[in-house]
Amino acid sequence: MYFDELALSDEVLDALWDMHFDECTPVQEKTIPVILEGHDVISCAQTGTGKTAAYILPLLTNLAYDDHDPDKLNAIIMAPTRELAQQIDQQMEGFGFYVPFSSVAIYGGKDNGAWGNQVTGLQKGADIVIATPGRLLAQMNIYDVDFSGVKYFILDEADRMLDMGFYDDIMTIVRRLPKDRQTIMFSATMPPKIRQMAKAIMHEPVEVQIAVSRPPETIHQQCAHLYEAQKPGMVQLMLQGKDLKKVILFAGKKQKVKELARTLRMLKIDARAMHSDLEQCERDQVMLDFRNGKVGVLVATDVVSRGIDVTDVPLVINYDVPHDPEDYVHRIGRTARAENSGEAVTFVTPEDARYWNRIEQFLKKDIELLALPEVLGEAPQEEKYRKPSRQGRPGKSSRPAKKFFRHKRR
Repeated sequence: MYFDELALSDEVLDALWDMHFDECTPVQEKTIPVILEGHDVISCAQTGTGKTAAYILPLLTNLAYDDHDPDKLNAIIMAPTRELAQQIDQQMEGFGFYVPFSSVAIYGGKDNGAWGNQVTGLQKGADIVIATPGRLLAQMNIYDVDFSGVKYFILDEADRMLDMGFYDDIMTIVRRLPKDRQTIMFSATMPPKIRQMAKAIMHEPVEVQIAVSRPPETIHQQCAHLYEAQKPGMVQLMLQGKDLKKVILFAGKKQKVKELARTLRMLKIDARAMHSDLEQCERDQVMLDFRNGKVGVLVATDVVSRGIDVTDVPLVINYDVPHDPEDYVHRIGRTARAENSGEAVTFVTPEDARYWNRIEQFLKKDIELLALPEVLGEAPQEEKYRKPSRQGRPGKSSRPAKKFFRHKRR
C-alpha cells in the first residue's frame, strides 16, 4: 500500500513526498487507518519496522482535522530512553515540516539549557510532548503542568519501559490525563504485564499483531565458543591493525564498556564508550563522531541497540550474549541497514550457552561456528554447548568450526 492511499493530510503527504517515502511498511499499513479512526490501539512491532511513522503520521493528521486547544498540550509520546526520545523528535520535525504544530522533547541530563527549554515548552503548551517517564514526572513534581488538553497518549517500546521500572511513573502520569483521550501503545513483545497495563489505561483497544521479524539474510551471523578470559584477545585479533569504519561492540554492563573502550585505546584502536553515566552532551558528541566516521569503534551497552539509526555499520560484535533473543535481534540489526550487508559475531562462554541456545531456537537455525585461533589457547569443550534434545536429553552439535573471522571492508 502507498501512503497516498491513506487518509493522511495533504501536508503530511507533502513531507513524505519530499523525504521519498512512498510505500507503507506492514505495521504502517495495518496501524495508521485504525489510529485515524480514533480507536485505542495496541500494536506488537519491533524497532526497525517503521513503527514511529505509524503513529506520528496519523497523529499529525488528527491534530490537523480535530478540534483542539492550540494553547494547551495536545499529545504526549512516552519513550524509554532519551536516545529514542531524540530520534522521535527528529522524525517529528521531518514528518511535520509542513504542519503548524510545535513539539518539545523532555529527557534527562544535566544540561541546564535543555531543562529551561523543556520547562518553557510545557508551560507555554507545545502541541506535542515527547518524553521519558522519569523526566516528565520530575517536571510535574516541580511545576504545575496543565494536561487538560491532552487528546492523544502514545507509549513507544512499552515493554522496555516496564522492564526499566517505569510502570508506577506511567500510571502516575496517566492519572493526570483526561479520560476522554486516544491511547496508543507499541511494544516489541506482549507479556502479561503489558496486557495488564493496557487493560488499565485503554478502552476497547484494537490489537495489531506484526510477526516478530528475524534478522535479514544480509547479516552474516557467526559465533565463537571461548572462555571469558579469552574475549579481550579475540577482540584484539579481530580489530587491531585493520582500517575500521563504524564497528559497534556490545557489552552487558556499563563498567565493562568503560574497561573495554580503555583497553582498545591502549591497543591503538580508536574506540569510544557509550553508556548511561555520560552526560547528555557527551553522548550526543560520541554519536555524532561515530556517525561522521571520526570514531572507528563504539563500545556500548544496550542503550544504543534500540532507537539509534546509523545506516552504514559493517560489523557488530556481541562481547556478551544478550539474555533475550529480541535484544539480540535489535543489537545485530544495527548492521545491514539501508540495503547494505553486514557481519555480526557473538562471543559465547559456557556460562552463556543457555542464552545462546535460546537465541538459536528463536532464529530457527544454528549460527556458523568459528574456530578459536590457536594463539588464544584451547576453546571450551563442545559438550558445554550441547542443546537439550526434544526428549529432554542432551543433544550433540555436529557443526564444524569455520575459519577464524577476518573483517573486510565492504
